[in-house]
Amino acid sequence: MPVIAPIRVVQWATGAVGRHALHTVLSRPGLELAGVLVYDPGKIGRDAGELVGLSPSGVTCTDDVEQVLGLPADCVLHMPLPATFFGPDPTADLETICALLASGKNVITTTGFVYPQAYGPVVVDRIEAACAHGGTTFHGTGINPGFMSDFLPLALTGLSNRVDHIYVRESSDFRGHPSRQIVVDLVGFTRSAKDYAAAVRPFRAFQRSLFAESVQLVADALGVRLDEVEERDEFELAKHEFEIAAGVVREGTVCASRWIFSGLVRGRPFMTVEVVYKADAARVERWSEPGFSLHIEGVPQMTVAVEEVSHGLAAAAAHAINAIPAVCAAPPGIRTLLDLPLPVARDAVRLM
Repeated sequence: MPVIAPIRVVQWATGAVGRHALHTVLSRPGLELAGVLVYDPGKIGRDAGELVGLSPSGVTCTDDVEQVLGLPADCVLHMPLPATFFGPDPTADLETICALLASGKNVITTTGFVYPQAYGPVVVDRIEAACAHGGTTFHGTGINPGFMSDFLPLALTGLSNRVDHIYVRESSDFRGHPSRQIVVDLVGFTRSAKDYAAAVRPFRAFQRSLFAESVQLVADALGVRLDEVEERDEFELAKHEFEIAAGVVREGTVCASRWIFSGLVRGRPFMTVEVVYKADAARVERWSEPGFSLHIEGVPQMTVAVEEVSHGLAAAAAHAINAIPAVCAAPPGIRTLLDLPLPVARDAVRLM
């Protein structure tokens, strides 16, 4: 039998999601680590395996972008904190992604882009040109957006005779999330109401851009022309002090938020995504308990509930990794979940 060469993978960033991805790349048959790009000066020069608690891999972490661009690799798992919110240049992710694609590497990102078409022809043409130059494929993924608010609703509509309204709800518990950049700087927990109100505007724009992608993707896939995607949000203040992995939530500071994104047709919602974030679900009673639920109004009526995803960060990393074979095999260009086969956990099964 012919020997199948492993897929050579670059891990770009090793934060909360990237560390899970790196661990899986080093552990899963059929994948070979080609390089690791890091942002933390304390990680530069360290062995990638030791960084995630495994035996030495022989691959040294670097912050040299040009070195990574020059590596012989099949795919890059692009997982930094999103530049649209973090950092001075909101276009940095797009520029990096296009450089990687043009260098001959397929790219899977968790920074958004589950449906680049939602950003208009300028962004699409920029990515497609990079793909054409490098003969490569681009795919954006995640868990929500990237699975629960787009892939799963579309899969369920396969049982529908008529669809009137699609409602998706996510409630996430951030109690164990270790990243202050995500929990405090991005989501806004531990801030005073005044500070939160001042800081939420860029986060609101960031959230809207992400979830509008999912809503637009589902609408386009079902042949529905949206007039607009509407957003509204609110927050809750802690009634007493408590501690979470990312810090202390003091009494009177923000401990939860609720976001609603609605794709409207003639003023009526065709698809609604509700997103609830809680600093600690056991201490915040308002709004829904952690988990995902999906309701399709129409014929027939359908409801699906995922009561718990024990580790959303691991799930987001796994969804990207499970897509690697399909992305590497796909024709050059942008490939959304509509263009790829179902990403399954090939080589991940562990039978006891």
